[in-house]
Amino acid sequence: MILDLLLIGLAITLYPLPGMAFVLVVSAPRGVYKGLAFILAWLACLVAVIAMVLLFTGGTPPAPRSPPSIVGLVAMLVIGLGLIGYGEHRRRRHRTAATPGSGSGSGSAPAEDEAGDSMKSRMSRPSAWSAAGLAVLLQPWGMVSAAAATVVKADLSHAASFLALFGFCLLATATLLAMELYMVFAPEKAQHDLMRLRSWMSRHKDQAIVLVCLLLGMWLVGRSLYELTG
Repeated sequence: MILDLLLIGLAITLYPLPGMAFVLVVSAPRGVYKGLAFILAWLACLVAVIAMVLLFTGGTPPAPRSPPSIVGLVAMLVIGLGLIGYGEHRRRRHRTAATPGSGSGSGSAPAEDEAGDSMKSRMSRPSAWSAAGLAVLLQPWGMVSAAAATVVKADLSHAASFLALFGFCLLATATLLAMELYMVFAPEKAQHDLMRLRSWMSRHKDQAIVLVCLLLGMWLVGRSLYELTG
């Protein structure tokens, strides 16, 4: 369970879309406070999902081969396949868009640019509530669902489970926390550097999404199949 949660947390923190939006939030007026609202809402989602799973299991993992255990493994398998499918879809779409003279590519690039400009316009003066809502909206729920399926195995009678859950929440929020702290201690330099980072992420987001989804999806599929057939 510990390794699974760490890998899922790493995938969440490397997923580019929340980070790109967070840069716009912290770059706005009073961005530090709005960034804090974003982070608190982000963490609240993670904690709420974990709490619901632990409430269902009572903090005791189901017995191996029991129906709840099998349901958890099947859920992990389905989520893994979904991540692989989504990653492959993004890969094909990116390849089509990058093909010179492609009809769909020539239409999709302006559409994405227009969507990006629209988000920048909406986030130029966000409120703390809209920043919090954006955190909920941009949560990579497929990966969070994979974490929920993994938390079913948590045994709260052991301190290692508490540490694993805490480590997952911290790792899944690490990128946002690093940006927030940078804005707190060096606001002018941080705003310049973070906007440059966002520009770089915007150019490479498809490759990052494909890599994160495919790697995590294959891990989840392999892990669940091993436990289902082992």
